[in-house]
Formats: sequence, C-alpha cells, structure tokens
Amino acid sequence: MTPVVVVGAGPVGLSAALALRAHGLPVLLLEADPEDRERPGSRALFVHRETLALLDGMRPGLAEQITSYGRTWHTRRTLYRGREVYSRTFPPPSGRPPFTSLRQVDTERFLREACAAAGVEFAWNARVIGVRTTATDVSLSCADGRELTCGYVIAADGARSAVRAGLGIPMEGTHGEGFHVVVDVADRPGAELPLERVFHYEHPAVGGRTVLRVPFTGGFQVDLQCHADDRTEEYGTEDAVRRWLPGVVGEGYADRILWVSTYRFLRKVAASFTDPHRRVLLAGEAAHLFPPFGARGMNSGIADAAAAADAVAAAAADAVAAAAADAVAQGTVADFAAVRRAAALFNSEAAGAALDHLRPRRRIVRLRQRAAAALAPVLPSCGSWLEHAPYGPRGGAPALAGRKY
Repeated sequence: MTPVVVVGAGPVGLSAALALRAHGLPVLLLEADPEDRERPGSRALFVHRETLALLDGMRPGLAEQITSYGRTWHTRRTLYRGREVYSRTFPPPSGRPPFTSLRQVDTERFLREACAAAGVEFAWNARVIGVRTTATDVSLSCADGRELTCGYVIAADGARSAVRAGLGIPMEGTHGEGFHVVVDVADRPGAELPLERVFHYEHPAVGGRTVLRVPFTGGFQVDLQCHADDRTEEYGTEDAVRRWLPGVVGEGYADRILWVSTYRFLRKVAASFTDPHRRVLLAGEAAHLFPPFGARGMNSGIADAAAAADAVAAAAADAVAAAAADAVAQGTVADFAAVRRAAALFNSEAAGAALDHLRPRRRIVRLRQRAAAALAPVLPSCGSWLEHAPYGPRGGAPALAGRKY
C-alpha cells in the first residue's frame, strides 16, 4: 500500500509532495493532465517571503532559484482619476526579498524539478473519479481504470476538486458582482515599462474603471475591474483588449498580448478540510477560493501543503509509536484541519474587506475615496489608505494573508 498520495500537480500539490519527501515519506503524485501539458497565463504571480521560507525548508536552495528568476520591484504607486496620490520607493532588502514575481508556470517548473530531484513518483493522465475512506485507508479510483489504496491523501486538485466532491464536502461562501479582465503582456525589448506596481482608481482612459499593473519576469499583468453591467465581449476578449490597452500602458503593446482571461471575486471555504476518518487532507483551491488581490490563493495553499505534510508525517509516526495510534493520528489531522480552516476563514474575511473597497455597495465608501484623494497631497495618511485598502487587512492568523503590493 502506498503511504501517501497527493492529487494534483499544481503549485500546491507539488509543494505537498516535496514537503512529504523532506519528511522522508514515499509519495505518489497523481495528475489528471498529460506530462507535456501547457499551462497558459501568469495566474498566481507572487511568491511571498514566508512562502519562500517554507519552500526552502522543503528543498534547500529552492527559494534562491525562484528569487533569482523572479522580479522584485521597489516602487509602488497609486493614482486616482489620473492624479498620483501615493508613491513610495523602498530600498532593496539586504536578505531574502519580501516577495518575488513570476508566472505560475515558472513557479511550477521550479517545483517540478525539485520534486523530480527529491524522488517524487509522478502518475500523469490519472484523473481521480472516486474516493472512499475507512478508519485505516483511502481508496482512489481513476478514469483509466487503476485503483489505488493508500494511508493518506492530500487533495490539491483545484477548485473543481474531484476528491472533495467525492467526499461530499461542500464549499461555503459567496461570489462578487461583476468581473475582472486579466491580461498578460510581454515586455518590449529596450522599451520596458518602469519596474513598479501601479494601482489606478477610476482610470480616465477606460471610462473610470479601476486598473492594476504589476510586472513579472518577461512582461507585466494588467487587471481591469469592469462595471457590473459590462459585457465580456466589450472588455474581456483579445480584440477588446487591443482597443483599451493603449490607453492604460501606451502604444506598441497590441501585438504583445500573451493571454487574456476573466474572473469573478469568489470567497468560498470548504465546510471541512478533512473527511470523518481523518485520512484525506484538503489543500489550496480544493479547500478555499479567494480573489487574487492580496495574493492569498497560492501562498496560503502552499502553507496548507506544508501543514498537511507535517500532519501526515506526525500521524504516520504516531501510528508506529503510539499505543492508541488511530486516535492520536486522527487528532493530528483534525488539528491540521482546524488550524488551516481558521486561516482560510481569516483570508476570506480579509478578501471581503478588500471587495467592499474595490466594489463598494455604499455611496459613503466612494465619498471617502474621493475625499482621501483630494486630501492626499497634504495628508499622506489618506494616500496610504488608498494604497493599502484594495488588498484587505493582513496579519493576525497563520494564513499568509497577503502583502499589499
């Protein structure tokens, strides 16, 4: 019987497998897609310093590989209707940077190489379609006919998690109104934009829609907040992006578009992060869905992965050493589920606060934003509030809740 199976070879599943190997446990990683799959778009852009520390604990030197490839900017700017209300440049850090920015596909590449070097066994084209747990093991059924039995499963198979669905664990929460358009744009060699993050409230070039621009290695991402009554074909197709992009970043980028996608603000958390037998541990988007503002999704997912691996390793040790092995092991997994669900709920509330600021339902919030923008030249704290509020509160829970970029 395989001791541990990880389901899903995204950044969270790869991190879980790497962490299990760091504990000396054999691990099989199942992925529904083929080995040569292509993963479009930047998606999760930021790897936080805390996440880098976790990854380095799993594989020493991995954090340096990622930061050497990624980009860290030191200037943050916020504008309101075309006028700058906040700008700050930070000195380069003396040690590990507070974050690094790179496409998720590149983060996955580094993780996958680290997993291969650590001896993780991969099974591609292995789509899980059934799961059953008992007090002693987990049985998995795959679409290709294979049947697996293992001691524990870490489910990192994403928002449409087949493992979570097979266990009957519901997702609880809400989704926001309206949609955002996210666009990856390649740099123009020799004419790169300044290495800075820019947040623009009510950008005049796009009809008062809010815009975020962040760099990554090789290009930058633009996030356009659409109005509630906007249609996808007006703003969210590649042809539409070619029309509005020059007003946001300047001419010359219409043929540099790499990827266009849309998303809605989802705030959902699984009702439980484990099954009644404490044999399956949910991690990442299998357990929670957050909007990308605040960079909570992947970073909290990797924290889930590290905690899940610690719990499985402790449970496996208890099963060998303890007289009441099953009860001790179940308690270890239950503790994981309680702590990481609390972290997810914290993140969800923080995302809700950010959403209230980005898409205010109350007129008073818009009036506060307008007043803060007017006062920012004489009261820097007003500009600082406009800078930080879109990313929600941070701190206070083991959540890696997200830095304010």
